[in-house]
Amino acid sequence: MNVTLTPSEIQAYLKRIGIHNIKEPTLEFLSEIQQAHVQYLSWQTVDIFAGRPAGIDLKESVQLILQGRSGYCFHLNGAFSVLLRSLAYTVHWHRAGVQPYGEQPRVNSFHLGLSVSLPDADPNVERWIVDVGLGGMPFEPLPLRYGTYGSAPFTYTLMPSSVAPGGWRLEYEPNGPSEGVDFAPEELTSLEEFIPKHEFYSQSADSPWHNAFLLRQRHALQSNELRGCMLRTHDREGIRKKEIQTYTEWKDVLAEKFHEPLVNYTEVERNEMWGRVQAAHEEWKRTKQV
Repeated sequence: MNVTLTPSEIQAYLKRIGIHNIKEPTLEFLSEIQQAHVQYLSWQTVDIFAGRPAGIDLKESVQLILQGRSGYCFHLNGAFSVLLRSLAYTVHWHRAGVQPYGEQPRVNSFHLGLSVSLPDADPNVERWIVDVGLGGMPFEPLPLRYGTYGSAPFTYTLMPSSVAPGGWRLEYEPNGPSEGVDFAPEELTSLEEFIPKHEFYSQSADSPWHNAFLLRQRHALQSNELRGCMLRTHDREGIRKKEIQTYTEWKDVLAEKFHEPLVNYTEVERNEMWGRVQAAHEEWKRTKQV
């Protein structure tokens, strides 16, 4: 990892996520940055859905953020790692794999995992897990120490990985977007092996994100997901779903809940995107009724 931000880029990045003061590289500031990142930068497949996927080169990922945009795991965790390194944190990249419901655990490099070394933060913990690239991951750093963290409904269990010797596994709360994520312990120094994974995710018709308009965002007390026209909100009161029915409402939800005003698209392109989203939603409803 040899990319760092200039002082002005650091300021612009932090301002993008609502932070105005640079602080010492402590656990407290790390928590503040991670919380702000997952709140203001949604995990999303918008550019993939639009047929305009961004590359995962670190400089390109950082520019997505600075230009008022976002992305998915490779972009978000890639840019976040650059920000942290520029703030004097010691950051490590890891191969990781997300386990969808009904499938087996795996470490297949379809997720870029991050950890941060903070030997002075806790005498019993040297490394902390950070992740801003899944939309359903913890709201703050977790100590790399096995146990259960968070409060209902957002609890996470950290345990040894069964598929990565010496690695760790983080399991979601029961209504999370996946079963969990496994991480390999070895530290990577290049994103090279993630490039073909990104090409599959962003370009292949077999990708789970092919033709999927999906955004995920969370804050301390709530998580939000927009899949097509269906808005799913999860908090202590349970899960609620709402069907988005108009273009204006769709744009408002994107901007206000997901902080995604589609700045990279013209009004004509936004209208065309909404048309595709709405058509796919109507087809989904039709097939459900058959």
